Amino acid sequence: MVTLSEKSKVSLAVYTREADAASYPDGLARSVHFAISMDGRHFQALNQNYGILFAKAVIREDDTICPKCVENPQVFRMEGNRYGILAERVNEDGTADDESRGKALLWVTEDFIEFEDERLVDLEKDILAERLTADATGNVIELPGSLGERIRQRWSRIHNTEILLPEEITASCRADVELLTASALYSDGSTARKNVVWNTEEIDFGKPGTYEIRGKVQNEEYEFPLALGYGDPVIFPWKGKWYFIATNDNLDDIGLYVRVADHVGGLFEEGITEHLILGVDEEKGFVQTFWAPEFHVIGGELYILFAIGGKVWGPQCWLMRLKKDGDITKACDWEEPVRVKRKDGGWLAQDGITLDMTYLKAGGSSYMVWSYRKGIGTAADTGSMLYIATVDESKPWILTSDPVLLSRPLYGWENVSHTINNEGPHGFVSGERVFLTYSGGAANGYTYVLGLLSARTSDDLLTISNWKKSKSPVLSFYSVENEYGPGHNSFFEDEMGNLMIAYHGETTLESNLRCDGIRRVHFDIAGNPVFDLSAKRDLNPELRDVKVRVKVKK
Repeated sequence: MVTLSEKSKVSLAVYTREADAASYPDGLARSVHFAISMDGRHFQALNQNYGILFAKAVIREDDTICPKCVENPQVFRMEGNRYGILAERVNEDGTADDESRGKALLWVTEDFIEFEDERLVDLEKDILAERLTADATGNVIELPGSLGERIRQRWSRIHNTEILLPEEITASCRADVELLTASALYSDGSTARKNVVWNTEEIDFGKPGTYEIRGKVQNEEYEFPLALGYGDPVIFPWKGKWYFIATNDNLDDIGLYVRVADHVGGLFEEGITEHLILGVDEEKGFVQTFWAPEFHVIGGELYILFAIGGKVWGPQCWLMRLKKDGDITKACDWEEPVRVKRKDGGWLAQDGITLDMTYLKAGGSSYMVWSYRKGIGTAADTGSMLYIATVDESKPWILTSDPVLLSRPLYGWENVSHTINNEGPHGFVSGERVFLTYSGGAANGYTYVLGLLSARTSDDLLTISNWKKSKSPVLSFYSVENEYGPGHNSFFEDEMGNLMIAYHGETTLESNLRCDGIRRVHFDIAGNPVFDLSAKRDLNPELRDVKVRVKVKK
């Protein structure tokens, strides 16, 4: 890794791209992209040449969404070691935006990593805007080398650079050696522990002395794709076994099916049995859209949260509880499904659809998060929105607060080609922070992406200002080679205690057959989760072989 001094200079360029309907549509291309140069002439695109700053859509009076994009971005210095990016706001197709004539979008930042929320400034009346436009003379700015290095690290893929081990250890038995793990060092300075399989056969633990042994660093790798024809995958440990449940596209989303195995990899072995635990029942209104099932332990009891619809299309959120000492794979061991209600006893939605409900416990409180949409397929389509509410663990099917709007698909990457989509939330807690991923774009296409919401565990999660929303996706079809449309994920801890992400995606730009993938969630030097660390970047294959001296004592 090259280290640049404060006195050295780099150049940062901001720009938009040409739209390509087949591979990079308007909503993505007309966003602010970054590129960096060490010599002022040759520029390297950052974030894999995917947009970083996106214009927010406008919410119309009828509660529908009017998408917006940008053109002609400019970058400039501001007072107090701050920088600004100014851009014209346009309609998604690049035509003039009548609502922003004489105005421009402004982003303010200190480091080009974190940005204040965009503002629409008046270029005629706002004195600040007049000064800014006078200073904003182009799309390239010169920055201190140390800042440029931080920008490059943040908007470049993290990769393994070194394996750290002590040169020598002292051991009295084989177990002492087998417990020795390695530390993988990454390009941003972060680390992760890795197990090592050591060859200890050449050590005579009955004879004191120093021995050199070799080992191989281990990395759990799951080749994409795993299960073909399954969306919204969930992997779940329960009483010594591993379980897999998902939306079953192979059966046209009819029924909830479960797999069981002794280890995670076994869930995807050829010929594995699928157990039907909830099937079609017209009398009960279980007819179609058996969507997005999730296992959750709530108040010490196991539930499945899912969406289901009747003869008239319209999925709604339900849950069902496993009977005491029940077998997950047996339909008779599950209680009758219960439809989710509001705190007043009414249904979760009086109109529209509800789906993709997930459970989250943070700061001692229990929450449900789900997706709601009304007017789908009509001119009054609101787009799918994320809502959050509290629940009591003893009766998680009844909300204990009013639903609160958490997120709408206002950015271009959430509303690609009019998909208007916020769905598939799933969260986890790390230290004092809670993270909630969700999906936007086309659920069975290459534009599907993951967004990220985060807050402090001590925060009131029903206060939306306590949440921070990513301005660009944290996982997209530009993130990992040959994986398109990654989204609707879940999290689990594997046998080694690693936080893992399970997700569905496509194998090509043109494919619409959802299939599943798994990989480790890394945490960068700032403690933020990283979801795009492919197996080869997680552990450089050339660094797997290691050695150490073992000093045997009496």
